[in-house]
Amino acid sequence: MELSDKYKRLGVRTNADTPKDARQAAAFGAQGIGLCRTEHMFFEPARIGAFREMICAETVEEREAALAKIEPMQQSDFEGLFEALGGYPVTIRFLDPPLHEFVPTSEEDIEALAKAQGKSVAYIKQVIASLHEFNPMMGHRGCRLTVTYPEIAKMQTAAVIKAALAVQARHSEYKVLPEIMIPLVGEVKELKFVKDIVVKTADEIIAASGTKLEYEVGTMIEIPRAALTADEIAKEAEFFCFGTNDLTQMTFGFSRDDAGKFLKSYYDNKIYEFDPFARLDTVGVGKLMDMAVTLGRKTRPSLHCGICGEHGGDPSSIEFCDAIGLDYVSCSPFRVPIARLSAAQAAIKAKKA
Repeated sequence: MELSDKYKRLGVRTNADTPKDARQAAAFGAQGIGLCRTEHMFFEPARIGAFREMICAETVEEREAALAKIEPMQQSDFEGLFEALGGYPVTIRFLDPPLHEFVPTSEEDIEALAKAQGKSVAYIKQVIASLHEFNPMMGHRGCRLTVTYPEIAKMQTAAVIKAALAVQARHSEYKVLPEIMIPLVGEVKELKFVKDIVVKTADEIIAASGTKLEYEVGTMIEIPRAALTADEIAKEAEFFCFGTNDLTQMTFGFSRDDAGKFLKSYYDNKIYEFDPFARLDTVGVGKLMDMAVTLGRKTRPSLHCGICGEHGGDPSSIEFCDAIGLDYVSCSPFRVPIARLSAAQAAIKAKKA
């Protein structure tokens, strides 16, 4: 049966943080990576030390020296991702979590970091204490980190672009198109601030290479204000990707880590019929998504949109994404077959309708 034009647009990308994940996703038929969470690359034992040095730096120079140790590691990972996908799009989200998630907790690790940096244990403990936040989910994270520390975005941009150029040089049959995604944007001015850093860094590297490379800069729509002002956001964003995990949390006003304490009572009392973190709330969260797509494409008709939350692997959520005109859904590698089937079913249903 011939599928609808909409299905031809609705791709299944996958969420992959490492080349190994990307190869698994490609084997399942993923047509790209919709979310690469770059922070997961920092947690490896060989890398966490340099990242902690960056966090505890007292000057920009110290911070840049630590980031210089990380850049080739990130570049190597990005090369692996681009090669594993064989020319399909790869959406790379810049650093998102709050920095406290990366700091050492054991006395031994704190002492080792102090020794590596030539600083006192007391200073390192002071830095760790200063990173404490009462509500980290809504704190100093996402694009806010880049506004405070622009050198982080410079390093990540350099790693992405150098990796893309290297893979393109090795594989002339690919069209490597990096999609750089800025997380947690709620105001167009902060997106422009970060995008300006990305574009300046990327263009300088591409010009120095003597070759051509296309890339895109977009954002995650995961704050309700971003959806409500999507026409403004789209002036700077070349694509939207809905981070429905956080969008759901911020729309409902509760954390998915804590909601288990009371959701059962809501199900028992027929207040909620399903877990909004497992199946997309099409009435509230979905309305924000639909509004964002409509507003965004009024400003930028070429805007492409996807979803990369847990909902990307849920059949009913995928059907809704197809209905509001998203271009792709992204999910964990092992949910790709289910997502592909659901996308096909949604297309057939739409064709019959």
